[in-house]
Amino acid sequence: MTEAEDSPVAHLLRAAELEIVASRRADGANKRKATLSAGTLVGAAGGGYAAPGPADRREYRYACRAWPPEFDALELMVRPVDSTGPWTPAEVTAAPDGRRRVLTTLAFPGNPPNLQVREDDTSTWVALAARLRGVVTAWGEEPEAARWVLGGGKPAAKVEPTPDRFVRDWHRLRLNAEQRMAVSRALASDVLFLWGPPGTGKTDVVSHIIEGCYRQGLNVLLLAPTKVAVDQALLRVCRLLEAEDGFDEGLVQRAGDIALPALAQAFGERISEERIIERLTAGLADRLDKLTDEHAVVRGQLERRLRAEELLRRHAEAQNTKAHAYQAWQAADGAVRATEQACARLMEDLHKAHNGFALRKQHRIEALSAQFAAAQDQLGQYRAQAAATYQGFVGADQAAGQIGGRLSSPENDVSDCAPTAALRQRDQELKDQIAELEAQARKVVDVVRARCRVKGATVARAVVSAKLLDRVDVVVVDEAGMVDLPSAWFAASLAGRRLVLAGDFRQLPAVTMTAEDRKATADERRHAQLWSARDCFHAAGLVDHGLVKLADTRLAALRVQYRMRTSICAVVNAVAYQDAPLHTGRDESAEHAQLSGLLDSPLILVDTSSRRIAHPHRRNAHQSNEVHEAVIHEIIRSLQYDGVVPTRKAAPAPAGTAATDRVGVIAPYRAQANNLAAGLKHRFGEHVQGLADTVHRFQGSERPVIVFDTVAGAGRDAGYFYAGTELSSTTCRLLNVGLSRARDHLIVIADMDFLREKLPRTGAARAMVQHLERHAFAWPVDQLVPVREASELATLSTEELARPAFFPADEVDRAVAWDLDRALRSIEVFSPFLAATALDRWLPRLRSRAQAGVAVTVYTRPPEDDRNTAHVERLRAAGCHVDFRERMHEKVLILDDDVLWHGSLNLLSHTGSRDLMMRL
Repeated sequence: MTEAEDSPVAHLLRAAELEIVASRRADGANKRKATLSAGTLVGAAGGGYAAPGPADRREYRYACRAWPPEFDALELMVRPVDSTGPWTPAEVTAAPDGRRRVLTTLAFPGNPPNLQVREDDTSTWVALAARLRGVVTAWGEEPEAARWVLGGGKPAAKVEPTPDRFVRDWHRLRLNAEQRMAVSRALASDVLFLWGPPGTGKTDVVSHIIEGCYRQGLNVLLLAPTKVAVDQALLRVCRLLEAEDGFDEGLVQRAGDIALPALAQAFGERISEERIIERLTAGLADRLDKLTDEHAVVRGQLERRLRAEELLRRHAEAQNTKAHAYQAWQAADGAVRATEQACARLMEDLHKAHNGFALRKQHRIEALSAQFAAAQDQLGQYRAQAAATYQGFVGADQAAGQIGGRLSSPENDVSDCAPTAALRQRDQELKDQIAELEAQARKVVDVVRARCRVKGATVARAVVSAKLLDRVDVVVVDEAGMVDLPSAWFAASLAGRRLVLAGDFRQLPAVTMTAEDRKATADERRHAQLWSARDCFHAAGLVDHGLVKLADTRLAALRVQYRMRTSICAVVNAVAYQDAPLHTGRDESAEHAQLSGLLDSPLILVDTSSRRIAHPHRRNAHQSNEVHEAVIHEIIRSLQYDGVVPTRKAAPAPAGTAATDRVGVIAPYRAQANNLAAGLKHRFGEHVQGLADTVHRFQGSERPVIVFDTVAGAGRDAGYFYAGTELSSTTCRLLNVGLSRARDHLIVIADMDFLREKLPRTGAARAMVQHLERHAFAWPVDQLVPVREASELATLSTEELARPAFFPADEVDRAVAWDLDRALRSIEVFSPFLAATALDRWLPRLRSRAQAGVAVTVYTRPPEDDRNTAHVERLRAAGCHVDFRERMHEKVLILDDDVLWHGSLNLLSHTGSRDLMMRL
């Protein structure tokens, strides 16, 4: 193995290539897809139907019923609909016949199968691999700053003694000692790793570092993994530098679209390269528009002149051709007449010859006959020539007439046009003037780009762009803990003098796939763990066995947080910062008014153990929890009652007071997050859209109130979210982000009995449970989802009937009967099994409702014997529609699409369940 092959860059390259492979063989379950059908092979791309080679692209044509318009702007991949194999990059475009043209290396024997299409999300990895491959090829030129990311080199670690020279109002800034030291060290050191846990002011420190670097005369490239993270840091930088000369002309610029509304509103016109250029070239653009319009007119007149002159020339040629054709026709016609006369004379002489002497007559007849035959042949030729020349004359006459007609048409009228010479001269003058203005505009573009001293962009944009800044002195990567190692290495390689990597290695990690790819080999997964899934803090050796090296001179740690109240910070410390606890810097003695009377404690636990609904047969039962969903609905309803969440009919909320500004609902699993998002929107209206989402979507944000749904309450285990035990594990990172989004109140919904039983014995999740048990205020679940008796239903108001409630098993029959008797439109019973006793009890009621016009549907498993078939026939005889579902496990009753009964009681089969049933 050569030195280049065993170099860090070669390992990073392999990691990038493995990510491309892993991404293209992933199912893409959460990705939008389109289906192509009725495919035909056209042939080799770029040619006719042929036998293309194995590596050649083939062209197919497919039909598509529903093509997502956004796909037209994306790189795409395809694979057969029934395939579980890897996806293949493809170019999919609209064909003239309305079908889809597919260019791909895929080859199919026989008829092409139907295809699925989805986004190819490997474009950044492909570009990154190409960059890394170039470094490997030119081995020996590894940038020094890139080595620092991997713990190599000997970067200088210094402290700027006079930071006030470079940071305005240094002594009046509200920075604590750790924050000031971080800025001072960053302004003098070659590399600084800035560790900023939640609420510690990391982004403010980053903005002052960038401000100081700018005033040191350095150009700064600010990078982050997401658009919002870039914009949040850039917003603070703009506020610090907006008074600087040249700010309006592009001192600070954003590469790419602005995602943060606050940045777009405050500085969008002054930091967008396109808008700056548009503003500075406004006068040039107006002149250019006027000259372009005039040039279009002049060009049109010149084209008319040239077209008319060409038509005149062609008309003259046509007239000349017509004259020559007429002469040829006349000559041919004269030859015909002369030959006809000669033939007539010969015929007369031949007649006379028959009357002469016998000997002389014979010779004379033979001679005249020969002459007459020759004249007849010549006459035929002259007649054919005359016909042809006549047709030539007719054609020339028609051609001349057509050209003459075009000359007289309005579109060729040149009466309003200047002479051709004058138009040619003006056309050239306008071309020269337009070229000069365009050159001036290009100079403005070059000047604007040269004026940029601070450029903000995503890491992905830096990877795919040829050049973002003319000269990069300092690279600052914010949220560096979320950047995969190959990308972090490449970003660092752009730095000419200094590197700052800011983030929290105990918040969300980079999104990579190979390390968890079951289709990858064990060696590939191990390689990915080291070379793609690790963040720069771990790669640089600042974290050892999960513990941070606070004494390392490359590291500046921020450990005073200003976001969370003390009791919220305490649970976050227990989960993620046991080795370096955070301290609370906010003044809790001067807290603003309490949001809700229900929230009388910063840390609240709702233990749902007594309300569990088991799902022993449901796959991934730990990923959703209808009990928790009901509890969260009631929490939101209570907050709405107290005015924290606006009502459905409320006027649009002022900025900062919308539901999503005040409350966030976080779930670890996408299934539960989707259920919560849909249910909350349905119940509380459009204004709560975005209230509930996964942990990943909440990274970088905060709310006064956070509801954290642990979800797990059924199944064999708590799921992958809770599997990690180390401080560097994904479990620690995800829990840290979920819990630390809360400023004033953190409400945790948890089935504590289930978690105690299923969680690993050590680690972040176990620490969270233990801390909540000891320190959280217990909000009784009965207050949110009460246990009711059937007799209460008739006494409840409409609002109370709409609330979720539990019913003991011995109350369920009467409560269900009460609901069945009031169903008006539909009754849907999900009962996997059927039993005679249960049917005897419920069929009279179901028959009565069916006779009243209510649509009654029973979903059950297909009958396996005559007894079950008889049960099905009884249901049908009672007016019920029966729908069979293989291997179903649901035990649900839905009435009028308004009321749902859920639990372990199989309504149409067994009795004697001791579990609670939930009415939603």
